[in-house]
Amino acid sequence: MTTRPEGYDPRAFEPFAVTVDLAVLTVRGGRLHVLLVQRGQEPYAGAWALPGGFVLPRESAGTAARRELAEETGLPGAVVAGLHLEQLRTYTEPDRDPRMRVVSVAYTALVPDLPEPRGGGDAAEARWLPYDEVLALAFDHDLILADARERVGAKLEYTCLATAFCPPEFTLGELREVYETVWGVPLDRPNFRRKVLTTPGFVEAVEGPPRRTGGRGKPAALYRAGGATALHPPLLRPEGRSA
Repeated sequence: MTTRPEGYDPRAFEPFAVTVDLAVLTVRGGRLHVLLVQRGQEPYAGAWALPGGFVLPRESAGTAARRELAEETGLPGAVVAGLHLEQLRTYTEPDRDPRMRVVSVAYTALVPDLPEPRGGGDAAEARWLPYDEVLALAFDHDLILADARERVGAKLEYTCLATAFCPPEFTLGELREVYETVWGVPLDRPNFRRKVLTTPGFVEAVEGPPRRTGGRGKPAALYRAGGATALHPPLLRPEGRSA
């Protein structure tokens, strides 16, 4: 049994709720996409928003994030459990939710192309939408999504995070597409290939025959994520460009 510290009165503090919000990003058809849900109830009924919801009394924020993602999108539990979730930051502005004081712990998830989601919980619909077509999200979700895009763009320079966007086996062209899509700038193919293959532990070659991509050109060699987590040296985006 936990004893209350002497002199502490919880009634002296205004109660507030804790929520989780998820900026789930992927690359589809050469474009950056974000997973959004259409709200089925007030506030902001009918508006698009990031998946998320309230943290239950006996639940951690991380557990709540995966639960809400599965409930609101209909993605299989095994898929959600295997996603790479990274805590982004905490959003605490007093008026960010019209219902009451709400503090949100935001996460970003970087995933390969997933099945089409479907609405569930208090979400009327769930859908992958191109990042550059997203307008006026509910609450402060525009800010959270922009912060997630910037975080991902920066982390691609110094970590092996780009492989999280790829399937288990991928070509260097598919890996390059991740960088080009997130950074919004084309990269020099030979230079990119050289940097990737000379960076220890970034990727590993997959044994077996190459895979032909798109039905044209030479067969492309397959790779998987290597054992490294950080890039030495970093793979910097072209100077003067930002995500």
